[in-house]
Amino acid sequence: MVNGDYNIIWKETMNQIREELGEQEFAMWFNLEYLDASEDELTIGVPSTFYQDQVRQRYQPYIESKIRELIGKNLTISFIVQARPTEENPTRKPGEEKLTAAPAAKPAPSPVTATKKRHPQLRDDYTFDTYVVGDDNNFAFNAASAVARNPGTSNNYNPLLIYGGVGLGKTHLMQAIGHYIHDNFDNKVLYITAEGFMNEFLKLLGEKNMSAFKNKYRYVDALLIDDIHNLEKGDRTQEELFYTFDALYNAKKQMVFTCDRPISELKNMTARLKSRFEWGLSVDLKPPNYETRFAILKKKLETKNVTIPDEVIELVSKNVSSNVRDLEGALNKLTAYTELVKKPITLEIAQQQLKDVFASPKQSNLSIEIIQREVADHYLLSLTDLKGKKRTQSIVFPRQLAMYITRVLTEYSTIEIGQSFGGRDHSTVLHAYDKIEGMIRADPKVDSEIQNIMRTIKTHGAKS
Repeated sequence: MVNGDYNIIWKETMNQIREELGEQEFAMWFNLEYLDASEDELTIGVPSTFYQDQVRQRYQPYIESKIRELIGKNLTISFIVQARPTEENPTRKPGEEKLTAAPAAKPAPSPVTATKKRHPQLRDDYTFDTYVVGDDNNFAFNAASAVARNPGTSNNYNPLLIYGGVGLGKTHLMQAIGHYIHDNFDNKVLYITAEGFMNEFLKLLGEKNMSAFKNKYRYVDALLIDDIHNLEKGDRTQEELFYTFDALYNAKKQMVFTCDRPISELKNMTARLKSRFEWGLSVDLKPPNYETRFAILKKKLETKNVTIPDEVIELVSKNVSSNVRDLEGALNKLTAYTELVKKPITLEIAQQQLKDVFASPKQSNLSIEIIQREVADHYLLSLTDLKGKKRTQSIVFPRQLAMYITRVLTEYSTIEIGQSFGGRDHSTVLHAYDKIEGMIRADPKVDSEIQNIMRTIKTHGAKS
């Protein structure tokens, strides 16, 4: 059978799978491209390694079985992660092809949009159109788009949990889902922060008016709760959310949550509520890479109607590798300067105005896990050793060092750091910090070793 015939078989396979799985699930996971074939193998293109792993795990046997039904022959599928053409790539050099990890299909606008009033709880600028898609957030964006187009129709994506560090766009993506559902469906959308949810619960509980609370939260079509890690301190609130979750899930209503870490790391969340959060799909947002940072700044400049040279945008993109919020802060400082001083931004002015931003030791949005892995690798230990209870000197020092570096390089609180190191108390983190500080002052060799480790960690974060 020739290559062209296999292409026909592939198309028919995809058509049948679309009919069996439904449009939402197909759109979510079958962003696949037929590339080549041999007598016993099909080569299929996928947009990312994460996507490749998910398709292999979830669907490869199913796809191969479907092909076998069509042609009566076993064919193995192999995947290749490939870049695909797009209309936007701000960092390309003259003569280079424009490339991106995968085409991100933004939900199409609906005629209903023009007739709907704005949603009172959602920011006007947090939409899919203003969200810049790159390699680091492409999967999360496509998941959010699929949920927005078909809210509550598939248990595979209900709930949708978006997690990641501060300032990476979790709230933007969540509210974009809310905007799209509100604008394109006759659905009731409710957005609230976890803290707001808890405060309202406690208020109505104290007023003995729980019927009002239940009527508000259990009869919506889409419930969006931001920063659910803040519910760790409220046992009664967790219980109420559990029952609210079950009511909405059984009624096939869409739920979307954001969190600053994977659900498995929420130490004080009840097991049954954690299991509910894991029922659907969890996607993580990572710090934007250079290309995405550049594109974000270009997009922001369009809305501000300010002209800044590309060399300045490159400077900011290379030096602010933390998160979207810090990028916006740097850009706001430059635009404020040019508006107030009435001077164009040059490379020299940008370097002068942003020297404090560039020098900040905490501008790199590192995760605790990255720091733990780097320290563990340096001392030939495992993550279990760093988080465990063993108190041998060969483990205690690296553990204290990892806590120290986390406090120096990140914005995590001592409570959060302690929880990430086996549920330790914040006083343990403070003791570790003081211990390492004392060793640095007493021994220049220790200081040199620690600085080398920290440089490695910063480099890791900058490449993310």
